[in-house]
Amino acid sequence: MSRDTKIVATLGPASSDAEVLERMIRAGVDVVRLNFSHGKPQDHVDRARLVREVAARVGRPVGILADLQGPKIRVGKFADGKVRLETGERFILDARCELGNNERVGLDYKDLTRDVSAGSVLLLDDGRIVLDVQRVVASEIFTVVRHGGDLSDNKGINRQGGGLSAPALTAKDMEDIRTAASIDADFIAVSFPKSAADMYMAKQLIHAAGGQAQTIAKIERVEAVAALEEII
Repeated sequence: MSRDTKIVATLGPASSDAEVLERMIRAGVDVVRLNFSHGKPQDHVDRARLVREVAARVGRPVGILADLQGPKIRVGKFADGKVRLETGERFILDARCELGNNERVGLDYKDLTRDVSAGSVLLLDDGRIVLDVQRVVASEIFTVVRHGGDLSDNKGINRQGGGLSAPALTAKDMEDIRTAASIDADFIAVSFPKSAADMYMAKQLIHAAGGQAQTIAKIERVEAVAALEEII
């Protein structure tokens, strides 16, 4: 029986062993995700080679997805590594805060204060935590927690509906696209795209790095998280 649902698994240090990877593929993994937010280019090259070797041995086609880091739109670090945000509590995102606590946390993206205003909705940790912006004063964004949970160091931030001014493709992303092309990645995931122009630029960079225009089939937009450009 064919499956319409596909299984995507992120590779990391614990799953980059040939034996572990073979068990994952035999269990049904269809696509492996290489997280370009971590590791060196050679790490991704080595993992891609291993995936193809193991997939060939198992006799199953497995796609490779290169997930670009995108702009660093993240909270800073906490004194205790994480905090618990409860629904209805007040919480401050402070561009000048160096070490966070239960009341506030710093920001990697200092311009967030210029991109949001009262009424904006912020999604943290891939939407697991939702904050309603009450007001913005200088370096501080005052919010109320709509949906709470544990918030730990360096979790991502996005604005519901888009509107952040950070460029979708950073200099690091452009280098990583070259690495992704060198390993013949099947998918490129672009973080925080704001318009079709961001995806067009990614396409052009892929082509310049050796990708073939006729292999690019479609773009899938994922709300508030990423856009996926499929290469077949």
